[in-house]
Amino acid sequence: MDFLKDLVQFLMARKKFWLIPMVFILLLFGVLIVIGGGSSIAPFIYTLF
Repeated sequence: MDFLKDLVQFLMARKKFWLIPMVFILLLFGVLIVIGGGSSIAPFIYTLF
């Protein structure tokens, strides 16, 4: 979790607010990949794409 805290501090210090949506979407895709990898929810996730 230190990485996320450091990332937020970097974005605020450098005023790179336009990167926040990109980081959020990448995290969302990462969570979908982890969940869809080996669970019973996988068939439902695959229908989204």
